[in-house]
Amino acid sequence: MKAVVFDNGLKLDNNYPKPEPKAGEALIKVNTIGICNTDYEITKGYMGYKGILGHEFTGVVESINDSDKSLLNKKVVGEINCGCGECDWCKQGLERHCFNRSTLGIWKREGCFAEYVCLPVKNLLEIPENVTDDEAVFVEPLAAALEILEQVHIPPYQKVIVLGDGKLGLIIALALNAAGLDITLVGKHEEKLALAKAQGVKTTLLKDLKIEKAYDFVVEATGSISGFETSVALTKPRGTLILKSTIAASKEFNLAPIVVDEITIVGSRCGQFAPALRLLESKRIDVKPLISDIFDIDDSIKAFERNTEKSSVKVLVKVK
Repeated sequence: MKAVVFDNGLKLDNNYPKPEPKAGEALIKVNTIGICNTDYEITKGYMGYKGILGHEFTGVVESINDSDKSLLNKKVVGEINCGCGECDWCKQGLERHCFNRSTLGIWKREGCFAEYVCLPVKNLLEIPENVTDDEAVFVEPLAAALEILEQVHIPPYQKVIVLGDGKLGLIIALALNAAGLDITLVGKHEEKLALAKAQGVKTTLLKDLKIEKAYDFVVEATGSISGFETSVALTKPRGTLILKSTIAASKEFNLAPIVVDEITIVGSRCGQFAPALRLLESKRIDVKPLISDIFDIDDSIKAFERNTEKSSVKVLVKVK
């Protein structure tokens, strides 16, 4: 099968072995793939991963190695974390924190950037009829955005600010706005902010933002030290700073304000897919304007190059 593989370099392999579903798994014929910045970071050495990239996909279940065949021939998305099923985290439904987990295209499990992918049947969710593949492929990042609301209670009368107008920041802003929160999205690119503004999100350019401790909840989605420092400077005393992007510190920075202002810091990563699918099904947000380009899998390397361009938001790849 065709697969986009990272192993000391990124390449399209036209003869990669087709996977076979293990017990409890399904074989999925992939339709649509989304490129995430995590995929790009992996090509730079993140997690030390080698193999098929990708964790955002839609596809059709082609075969199932399990007694439950209810999803056979159904169009699905798949939760990316595969837990052991035995530990306390898994028993609480928190497979994404299982110490023995594998993660699709990121850690110990071949990804979806291929014609076929295997996942446990329990990880799969059927895509509603009124949700297209181009919309459903956003379920994974949208679930990550909604994870914020699972972790913290944000009263509708309190002020929220999201820093970063990339893929993640835009989706977070749309999700929190759909929840009826008082949210402002901050970024450096007018054309990207306009995508959120068109759906009712308040926006402002970073250069026009007054830096003051005026926000009850601050969401950091820039992935930069300067973004983190700005986030701290915007958080009210006893406010909450939510970190949605991993930041590799390359310089010293001052953590004293966090102690002085008694700021609560919340790390936030993967979320549950079901709420994200419901949000797409209800049409309360429109993710389609975030699509910058769509490539064929044969042009996957060009798709990854497009993803690195500043004008890009979301790049999709289609598998014929």
